[in-house]
Amino acid sequence: MKVAVIGGGATGLSAAWQLSRAGHEVRLFEAGARLGGSVRSDRSEGWLVESGPNSIQENSAELIAMIAELGLGAERVEASGSSKKRFIVLGGKLVALPAGPLEFFTTPVMSARTKWLIFRELTKKPRTRDRDTSVGEFVRDHFGSEIVERIVQPFISGIYAGDPERLSTRHAFPTLWEAEKSSGSLIRGLAKGAKKRREAGRPAAPKLISFRGGLQALTDAMASRLPPGAVELGAEVRRAGRGERARWRIEWVRGQECAQEEFDAVVSAVPSQSLSRLEIGGAGERPLEVLAQVEQPPVASLFLGFRREQIRHPLDGFGVLVPSVEKRSVLGILFNSTLFEGRAPDGHVALTVMCGGSLQADIARLPHDQLLATVQRDLAELIGAQGEPVFVRRSFWPRAIPQYNIGYDRYLDAISACERTWAGLFIGGNVKGGIALTDCLKSGSSLAKRVS
Repeated sequence: MKVAVIGGGATGLSAAWQLSRAGHEVRLFEAGARLGGSVRSDRSEGWLVESGPNSIQENSAELIAMIAELGLGAERVEASGSSKKRFIVLGGKLVALPAGPLEFFTTPVMSARTKWLIFRELTKKPRTRDRDTSVGEFVRDHFGSEIVERIVQPFISGIYAGDPERLSTRHAFPTLWEAEKSSGSLIRGLAKGAKKRREAGRPAAPKLISFRGGLQALTDAMASRLPPGAVELGAEVRRAGRGERARWRIEWVRGQECAQEEFDAVVSAVPSQSLSRLEIGGAGERPLEVLAQVEQPPVASLFLGFRREQIRHPLDGFGVLVPSVEKRSVLGILFNSTLFEGRAPDGHVALTVMCGGSLQADIARLPHDQLLATVQRDLAELIGAQGEPVFVRRSFWPRAIPQYNIGYDRYLDAISACERTWAGLFIGGNVKGGIALTDCLKSGSSLAKRVS
């Protein structure tokens, strides 16, 4: 088959590579100037800057096989043992989250009442809810409000840059939703899932990995496996309609150039905004126009390099998440140089600071100098950062992560209806099925299988 893949991010690359590997003729159309989407790794002056995701969970046999088949085994690096500790901010101080029974009983993160609620949660019976529920309400039902305020809210801000009071549990965290249905207790349900993984020969807790040159090694490897001439950069697909013999006719533009090409199938792996503008059919219809309403808040990240002596905190962990009740300008701080080796020159440390999201969108939009000054005040108070950073790199995503909020079904229903109406059109990406890099790679694999 001859297949058009629209979108050259992780999902599109995964789909295109696997379709090509299966023997199909593939054409990959990417509107931007490079492949990889939000995955971008740059080496500069001894620093390794990740503009998008910083790590990936090795949580499936399929991903492990993909890394091996792409020849990346020698480049693979695991997160250091020093990065296991996770911090949150409590009363202006960094406090480590409990990692074992002793820490659980002694941690100041949770009150005695909350610890009792956690024990009592083990007795909950299975239930099926008659409506979708926000993550905030869902967790409160199991563990009380303190867990939501101190742990869940900053976790949601760190992962989704979202609001737990609007984010859908069923769509954003289906594992928790199913755990409640099958076991009642989330603790027992998640433990059961870990046991099944061990019995299947997989680790109960997936390893956190990257590559020596950063995560872009993965997307670059997939791109390098595509045949010469398969990729069109700077090519915006504007219309997908029927051509001769019921084939798909793709119309795309690059600058002033306009071209058409016919295919047997079309795979879409673009963000919701691009899908909303895509004309499908012969009369200018935009059946996915409703996707323009998907919330995607802005996020800014600052990669900051300091001399080791400029930071008072030992940075002995993965990073720190900041609850909104702490009234800070940052969502979280990742300790890059602790997480993986080779991220900073000798005698230096690297941090990534995340700002913005659903609850603090205006902060992400601040001019660079103002944002840096604002962040530096928080870094000084939280981790004892002194003086100016010796290296700064800013990344800004005006529409970052799609929010799977309550009512997200209407967007998924529109996608399903479009696929039913237009046979041979297959839609995936972070608009459905998950936002993590692993989810996007899995979505690409699924799309390739559906086409084949």
